Amino acid sequence: QVQLVESGGGLVQAGGSLTLSCAASGRTFSSYAMGWFRQAPGKEREFVAAIRRSGSVTYYADSAKGRFTISRDIGKNTVYLQMKSLKPEDTAVYYCAADLSIETVRSRGLYWGQGTQVTVSS
Repeated sequence: QVQLVESGGGLVQAGGSLTLSCAASGRTFSSYAMGWFRQAPGKEREFVAAIRRSGSVTYYADSAKGRFTISRDIGKNTVYLQMKSLKPEDTAVYYCAADLSIETVRSRGLYWGQGTQVTVSS
């Protein structure tokens, strides 16, 4: 089992940057693909980005391409989401997820964190 704790959320002005972190417990962090999702008020949770166990492959939602970067540090059991050129529509609670493959983390997510709030002011 993996426990995930997100951090790094906050209030930022439009055009600004923010980096989210997701710390994973356990010794098997490298066995899981990781993903970031978000849920805005009144909307369904949506996929943002995912990274393969090795870190060699990444996927992004169209809304994140060119602005967000997902990365992982296996030594620190942490996955990151660097966000730049933030827009008010990026405002949401951001969650990280873990699963056995990059395909299943995008579609399902086996383990989830509690989320961190990102608010982008105009």
